[in-house]
Amino acid sequence: MQSSAFTHIATAQLAWAPRGGGAAATRRVPPSSAVAAPLRHRQITHSMPPEKVEVFKSLESWASKSVLPLLKPVDKCWQPTEFLPDPTRPISDFMDEVRVLRDRASELPDEYFVVLVGDMITEDALPTYQTMINTLDGVRDETGASPNPWASWTRGWTAEENRHGDLLRTYLYLSGRVDMLMIERTVQYLIGAGMDPGTENNPYLGFVYTSFQERATAVSHGNTARLAKEGGDPVLAQICGTIAADEKRHENAYARIVEKLLEVDPNGAMIAVGDMMRKKITMPAHLMYDGQDPHLFEHFSAVAQRMGVYTADDYADILEFLIGRWRLEKLDGLKGDGRQAQEFVCGLPQRIRKLQERADERAKKMKPKGQRFSWIFNREVVV
Repeated sequence: MQSSAFTHIATAQLAWAPRGGGAAATRRVPPSSAVAAPLRHRQITHSMPPEKVEVFKSLESWASKSVLPLLKPVDKCWQPTEFLPDPTRPISDFMDEVRVLRDRASELPDEYFVVLVGDMITEDALPTYQTMINTLDGVRDETGASPNPWASWTRGWTAEENRHGDLLRTYLYLSGRVDMLMIERTVQYLIGAGMDPGTENNPYLGFVYTSFQERATAVSHGNTARLAKEGGDPVLAQICGTIAADEKRHENAYARIVEKLLEVDPNGAMIAVGDMMRKKITMPAHLMYDGQDPHLFEHFSAVAQRMGVYTADDYADILEFLIGRWRLEKLDGLKGDGRQAQEFVCGLPQRIRKLQERADERAKKMKPKGQRFSWIFNREVVV
């Protein structure tokens, strides 16, 4: 059994107690399911001091000039129909296009579809992610249609992200390779379960999380694009690559916000980076469940690790990239907790790699294990 990046990083970081009470080995059961969540921190809410709301009010003009331009006008955005068979064509032509799509998809292995479905389900839980951002103090959309630049960004980001799940879902539906009923049930379970990334209604933590998560998603989609091209489906490769490009642009926006926070409040921002990394960046679909497999996310993660779609090395690479982009090693004037967070974060990538090396050595001594996935009609793949 190949080691899972998510599982081993989570296990290793349990020894690193986060601010606010330490990690707790808790299991949460979402409504109407028997799924167990991974080990997580104790829930904390509204951890940002109220006076820090003024920081985000003071940055509204900056956000209008530096963040909102990273959204594209709707008429310049790609749309899912551009990549899919055209249903307005004569029926014979449309069916020919569908047949070609299915022929290309038939060459890809089941393992690939497990990862692609997992990515699609993650994208389709978008209502949860917008809700999470709208819990953040000082930047939430107070009316649902607020002209505030923070609210405008969240709505615009959501609108762009909404295309990702739509496109992947339609492709998978037309491919005939997956059980759409089980996929749709998984999406419903996941949205009902929600997520708990440990952001505590705190935009400092929230924007650190989204900076990391957007880059992680770009890496995952970029690797599914590479594998689709190698597997003989250049259209699917273009689909995944186009989604990855969106994620990189969104990552740039969130990372830019954290850069600005490090400029105006270096100690507070550095503590936030350290806090999120002590908790570890929890993947947004960590409560994934299909009604059958209580460890579905762990199994999906193991396939992604084995195929090289998203691995522990990617996790460390992303952290190293953000440390460099935010120039955390060169950050001056930090005090107490800020200096401790700086030392911890800057040394973390190397520690993660060493832990994963040990985990990989253990995994080599274990026999391969098969796992059935309802998404592919209960066929078995190696995890």
